[in-house]
Amino acid sequence: MSYPINAYHQASACGATPVGQVVALYDTILRDFHRAGAALAAKDVEVRVFEMNHALLVLAELENVLDFEKGGEAAKHLKSFYEVSRALMLEVSVSPAQTGFQRLIDIFTPVRQAWAQVERQLPVVAARQAAPAIRVPMLVGVLVPGGEADNAEKGQGMTWKG
Repeated sequence: MSYPINAYHQASACGATPVGQVVALYDTILRDFHRAGAALAAKDVEVRVFEMNHALLVLAELENVLDFEKGGEAAKHLKSFYEVSRALMLEVSVSPAQTGFQRLIDIFTPVRQAWAQVERQLPVVAARQAAPAIRVPMLVGVLVPGGEADNAEKGQGMTWKG
């Protein structure tokens, strides 16, 4: 089963950061859960099974890209989360109920939001690591008192130090 919006999501993911791609995968899983729940309500077994199988494939991809060297404890916790999630997804697939799909959505949504927060903070973290001071046209962090920040009101830019 193919959805036209998938082409848009795939194109968007190509230009995303690695963390943005993780967020996109969580979005995909959540869409799969919503579609599976809708298929259950419509008594469409084929679509429900397809969506849950797709969610399991996406979950496997998330697990496959875990980097235990760089990720340390976080990667270990995510692996455990994915293992428990897979078991719950299989349980909901075998004994489908709206409460099961809602539970999956409730479990994955805060994790997706946490990844999205990491992505929003990445440009600041990357900028801080890239250089001790860079020139930016708008306020993007801590301004250095007495530095070029005094010229900010005049639209001349300011110095940001990470």
